[in-house]
Amino acid sequence: MQWASSPNYRRGRQGRDIIAIVNHITAGLMPGTLSWLRNPAARASAHYLVTKSGVVYQLVKDEDTAWHAGIVNRPDWVLYDGSNPNCYTLGIEHEALAGEVLSEAQYKASLELHRQLVQKHNIPVDHAHIIGHCNLDSVNRKNDPGPGFPWDRLFNELTGSDVSASSSEIDIVAGDKSIKGFLQTDKAYGPAREIAMALGWQVEWLSQARRVVLIPPSKGRGPDNQDVSIIVAGTGIVAVMRGDTAYAPLRQMAESMGCQLSWDEKTRTVKIREA
Repeated sequence: MQWASSPNYRRGRQGRDIIAIVNHITAGLMPGTLSWLRNPAARASAHYLVTKSGVVYQLVKDEDTAWHAGIVNRPDWVLYDGSNPNCYTLGIEHEALAGEVLSEAQYKASLELHRQLVQKHNIPVDHAHIIGHCNLDSVNRKNDPGPGFPWDRLFNELTGSDVSASSSEIDIVAGDKSIKGFLQTDKAYGPAREIAMALGWQVEWLSQARRVVLIPPSKGRGPDNQDVSIIVAGTGIVAVMRGDTAYAPLRQMAESMGCQLSWDEKTRTVKIREA
C-alpha cells in the first residue's frame, strides 16, 4: 500500500464510529484519477484507491473523514440515518470507466483491503455494511460501482461461503409488534401484510396480478398499477417473494405510508413508527 495524501478531508469523524465501507468506481483512469483526488479544486477524495494493476493508494487516514459520498439522493441504504455518511463510512475508489469490470489484480487487491478493514474496524460482512455509492445516491450514481462490480464473489470470499440467511436476519418493530425481516442486496425487507396490519392499514392480495394493495386507515383504495407488485396508497413498490409472502423494501414502504424509519445497529432492529 502506498501513501498519497489528499487535502480533501476533514480531521476526525465528529465522534462517529466507522460502520460501513462504500465502494466506488472512478469513471477515470490513472494517473489522472489519482491526481484529481489529490487536487484541492476537486473537493472530493476517498480513503483508498485501487488501481487496475493492483496497487492500493491510501489518500486519507481511516480516522479522518474523506469526501467520497457526495450528495445523498433517494438513498436505499438501511443504515442511513439522515446525517452525513462520510462521517461513519470508509470510501474505496476503484480505477475503472463506466461499465468496466475490475481486473483480476485489482479485484484481489480490493478483496485483501476489504479483509483488512473489516477486521480492523469490526465491520460485519453483509449487504448493509459493504455497499455501493449507488445506495446513497440512486439517481445520479446508480451505476457506481455498476453492474460489473463483483459483489457475489467479494462476499463469498470474505465469508468463505455464501452469505447465510441467518447473518442477514433482522428484527422489525412496527407499532407495538415485533416482526422478522432480512437484508438482501443492500436493502432491508419485511413482510408487507404483517407490517401494514400492525400499523392499522388494510391489506388486499390480487393473486392474478401478484399484487399487494395497502389501504390507509379510513381511506379508499388507491389506483392500480399494472407494473408493480405492491401498491401503497397509490405508490408502486417492487417486492421480493419468499414462499407465499411478499417482502417489501422497508424504507420505501415506510415513506410511502408516511411513517418514520430508524435502524438500531446494536440490536439489528428496524423501527417503523407513525410520523
